[in-house]
Amino acid sequence: MHANFNKTKIVATVGPASNTKERLLALAQAGVDVFRLNFSHGTHEEHFQVIQHIRAINVEYGYSISILQDLQGPKIRTREVEGGEVMLEKGQTVRITTANVPCSEALISTNYTALPKDVSEGDRILIDDGKIELKVQSIDGEEVKATVIYGGPLRSKKGINLPNTLVSTPSLTEKDTEDLYFGLEHEVDWVALSFVRSPTDIHLLRHIIRQRGKDTRIVAKIEKPQAINLIDEIIEATDALMVARGDLGVEVGMEEVPMIQKMIVQKSTDAAKPVIIATQMMESMIDSPRPTRAETNDVANAVLDGADALMLSAETAVGKYPELVIQSMAETIRIVEEKSPRVYNRPYVLDTAAETFYNDSVIAAACVLSKDTKAQAIVGMTTSGYTAFRIAAHRPKAHIFIFTSNKKIIPVLNLVWGVRTFFYDSLVSTDATFNDLKQFLMKEGYLAHGDVFINTASMPIAEKRRTNAIKLSIAR
Repeated sequence: MHANFNKTKIVATVGPASNTKERLLALAQAGVDVFRLNFSHGTHEEHFQVIQHIRAINVEYGYSISILQDLQGPKIRTREVEGGEVMLEKGQTVRITTANVPCSEALISTNYTALPKDVSEGDRILIDDGKIELKVQSIDGEEVKATVIYGGPLRSKKGINLPNTLVSTPSLTEKDTEDLYFGLEHEVDWVALSFVRSPTDIHLLRHIIRQRGKDTRIVAKIEKPQAINLIDEIIEATDALMVARGDLGVEVGMEEVPMIQKMIVQKSTDAAKPVIIATQMMESMIDSPRPTRAETNDVANAVLDGADALMLSAETAVGKYPELVIQSMAETIRIVEEKSPRVYNRPYVLDTAAETFYNDSVIAAACVLSKDTKAQAIVGMTTSGYTAFRIAAHRPKAHIFIFTSNKKIIPVLNLVWGVRTFFYDSLVSTDATFNDLKQFLMKEGYLAHGDVFINTASMPIAEKRRTNAIKLSIAR
């Protein structure tokens, strides 16, 4: 009997609907691979509790669930609204102030103090995911005058997007830096940076992480038009990407998002960097026990695009049916992966100029061999995680089992497509090691008698260098 599992990973956001140990365990059992802690909400104390629960679940139940810390970034918002809601009518003039006063029909207050400096006449200001649109008429000192193009109800603390404006606030705010220190202290596996605009944002974050003596991996959230223009440089600078379709759809126009999603998935996988698709994947399940047909299609298409992971936000953080959401998403992923050959064996052009070219060629050959022999598994060894990222980029149909003596990398790799990672630190000889790994995989039900499997390793094995060897075997 083979143990079966989905290749495309699931990221679930933790919130009031899911933050107890029992709830987190139920979500893990339903198929969550990564828990996202959203630092736009919650106190450090609350996040610390969740981190402890996840770590305890990993130890007690043998999971290696990853923790992704998502930094808020320079989220521009309106302030409180008098009476909770006011109506903005099409054609009316409103004043926008940076003063800390309540919003009213004629006056909108924002936490973004640089607004009068950053916007120009004619710029669009979008509020609440673009439901309200304003156009800048004039700037007068600390105030901006604007016309309402599309009106509607304005409620407290709604997001503001400035699609035409070069926002001067850094991607890493003071709050983010404090949150980051907290995350690094508690050894989160991944940290996501919101509103990335250029590779410099990533370099700055990496510098702070290194200063703290850590090597935490970075996810660049792509939600600004400027990031699209510099996407190749950002991919090179980061460790993983997230297509954050919410703000991205408001900033570039939602009709552009499907092709941007496909482009980013393609480029990220070409670079062997994991990519997460996020926002509204199962939005209706916040209140409904079943997804819409369109949402199920969206999940299926993201799997076909080749995403490493699909992310749920409010659905698991505050929704009524967090477990059902995971079950529904996991089942859709399973069916697509079972029935579509398109998911597997993607064409891959190696970079002959890369210093890792020879090692990458060995991994590529192992993946081709796995396809030709219909192998059940590719078994790799890594200390840094590099081998796992490279094998996954080829999207082999064979299961990817990675063994490492570096315990810290095990949950990190849980975000990566198809990868299952185990601890192993007895490196006597190549033969003995290969035999140990085979015995383990057979005992756990991952390999059955007669299965073809492929080992990749670096020989001599005790030196732990880059992959330079392939061995084809049949499980006996």
